[in-house]
Amino acid sequence: MQINKTYLYLVTLCLQMILVSAYAQNVTVSGYVKDAVSKEALINASIADLDHRTGTITNVYGYFSLTVKKTDTLHLLITYSGYQGLRKIFIKPQNTQLDILLQPLENVLNEVKVSANRNNDNVVKPQMGVIDVPVKAIKDLPVLLGEHDILKTLQLLPGVQQAQEGTSGFYVRGGNLDQNLILLDEATIYNPNHLFGLFSTFNVNSVNSVKLIKGDFPAEYGGRLSSILDITMKEGNKSKYQTEAGIGLLSANVTFQGPIQKNKSSFIVSARHSYINLLLHPLTSNTTSYTFYDLNAKVNFELSTRDHLFISGFKGNDDAAYTGANSLNYGINFGNTTGTVRWNHLYGSKVFSNTSLIYNDYHLQLGSTQTSYYEVLYTGIKDLNAKSDFTAVLSPKNTMKFGFNYIYHTLSPASVSAKVPKKGNPFSINPDSIPRRYSNEAALYIGDEYQISDRLSVNYGLRLPFFIGGGKTYTFAEPRIAARYSLNESTSLKGSYTVSNQFVHLIPNSTASLPADIWLSSSALIKPQHSTQVSFGLFKNFKDNEIETSVEAYYKQMDNQVLFKQGTQISTGTNLDQVLTFGKGKSYGIEFFAKKSFGRLTGWASYTLSKTTQQFPELNFGNPFPASFDRRHNLALVGTYELTKNWTMSADFVLTSGRPYTLPAGKVIVYGDGSLYDNYYYDYTSRNNSQLGTYNRLDVSASNRKMKKLFHKYPYEREWTFGFYNIYSRANPYFVYLTVDAATKKPQAKQVSLLPIIPSVTYSIKF
Repeated sequence: MQINKTYLYLVTLCLQMILVSAYAQNVTVSGYVKDAVSKEALINASIADLDHRTGTITNVYGYFSLTVKKTDTLHLLITYSGYQGLRKIFIKPQNTQLDILLQPLENVLNEVKVSANRNNDNVVKPQMGVIDVPVKAIKDLPVLLGEHDILKTLQLLPGVQQAQEGTSGFYVRGGNLDQNLILLDEATIYNPNHLFGLFSTFNVNSVNSVKLIKGDFPAEYGGRLSSILDITMKEGNKSKYQTEAGIGLLSANVTFQGPIQKNKSSFIVSARHSYINLLLHPLTSNTTSYTFYDLNAKVNFELSTRDHLFISGFKGNDDAAYTGANSLNYGINFGNTTGTVRWNHLYGSKVFSNTSLIYNDYHLQLGSTQTSYYEVLYTGIKDLNAKSDFTAVLSPKNTMKFGFNYIYHTLSPASVSAKVPKKGNPFSINPDSIPRRYSNEAALYIGDEYQISDRLSVNYGLRLPFFIGGGKTYTFAEPRIAARYSLNESTSLKGSYTVSNQFVHLIPNSTASLPADIWLSSSALIKPQHSTQVSFGLFKNFKDNEIETSVEAYYKQMDNQVLFKQGTQISTGTNLDQVLTFGKGKSYGIEFFAKKSFGRLTGWASYTLSKTTQQFPELNFGNPFPASFDRRHNLALVGTYELTKNWTMSADFVLTSGRPYTLPAGKVIVYGDGSLYDNYYYDYTSRNNSQLGTYNRLDVSASNRKMKKLFHKYPYEREWTFGFYNIYSRANPYFVYLTVDAATKKPQAKQVSLLPIIPSVTYSIKF
């Protein structure tokens, strides 16, 4: 049957008139929210329409778009923690694009009602498992050896557990270290550590925002099973030149920023370098050396009202060596290099796009000798990444995101472990001669946040990743959905369901004298890791949103987990794919969180009750066993108190269950061999069958900030910070080793503790 063309034309014309009429009944206000002093973008600032009780928040570039019903007047309230709230009134509003400048509270002379800065996004947003960590809180908390640390702050949050004592590694909801995707200006950081993990490679002075997502991933994120840590660098002060410098017990740092063209473009350069060798050489007779550094740089250009260009880079490196008279000798070098070019563009007032080209390069070289055994290891990853993301504000209650991501991976894994030859030197690895492994990873995604009613909203989406490498192609569908139901203005229930896949894997390598891991990509033999997570939560705010509380429960099933086979010894020519074993993991728990962000006393309390098990057919006789990072109880208390205008006190307390470890059931004497094992081979009947002692620690610090004048003319801010790590010098267990009592000849397990009470002092200036 042929449809009349005139009829089609009339229907199309009517639809267009309806759309135009509907559009004419709305008005859109869009633009950027910025710091009034530095013009730095404010991420997750809240923009509320007081008349229609709706609103939005800014994205990672400070951009927002809010469409509301057209009325005679429009009342907006713009708020951001630590800034003076701002009201804007529009008379007979029209579509408007503008920059909104918020004044920092420390620059406001008159008394300010900080209650205006409180919002209830944690209650009204459907997404759960998301924590925005204020950079100010990171700077205020007690530190180890005078180094402010993003990752150590994350360890104090619910669902997050620290790795070894004193290290900055972290596990999220039963996932391994490699299951955390750590991004710095969208570039992947594969090893975010300095000094064997004592603190992270991120210089807090260069950081604008820190966001942790614990498994409830929006569709735009993928490639990992446990968490996304999204760190954004500062853009640089667009108004004036500014210098900040500091010195601690281990390193010195300096940050310089300012305008290239005032209010249009800016730059920031931040560097940190250690002087550990100056301290070590007089004490160790040059047998030990260690140096590290990191460098952040970024420029941004406002090309037009619709176009912004950002170029950023990062480089961090550690180099260490130890030469002993006998037994253990080692040399290690590792580091990350990244570069990011991003272009923001506005299509009209409702569509925001970000297109990025990203490069990152990670390497780890390790050589160690112990008695008559040696190991040489090299692992490296280079990524070339192109991505484009779009955000479309379809209506006041509906925001859609869609885009694509492509990564070209180049991996260089190599490891050798054997006896030292009687003649000649141990085998060495030339990184240029290592066979490369190439793979392609890409994804398409679409997600939508839709407010169905005042009580019910959902965030749902679909991610379609595919992977080509190692002679195999993998394609998946990853549905994600999160929903929020409001019981009242201060209380809501939330639930989420997330499916994720991971194509690169960090394999723990237990054959090294020093801890070292190897990165491998998926192949025909190594299947991608897969997880399904379900979570539910109750969110409740008190005292006009001054206190936030939540209870979240989760269950996560993980498949295709990867470990080396029992007793694996890697040697030249070993096909790494053939010495791996595959299994599954399961984690479930409940997390309690209470946070106070306003007033002289701020901080939070978190408690996590969880259990994580693994099961491998070729390990532990196929029986389930506790994961090495499983800790049943995890309590953290964090507080900061402003004593006076100049003095601030901070403290954190941590109490956790001990880590599981494996004790042997017996031992066998081996003559003429086994010198690495003191002529004994141990008989292990079950994996992770014992537990280290309880871990607890209290850290305290005090900081004094004052405004001074250089030569009685030039104002600057100086700060002294004094702190104590582990103030009551608790001998927390680091690991246990086996020995034989000289008197009784009975076997013993002895505990080794690493960090006693450690004082610190730092001095910084800002002008």
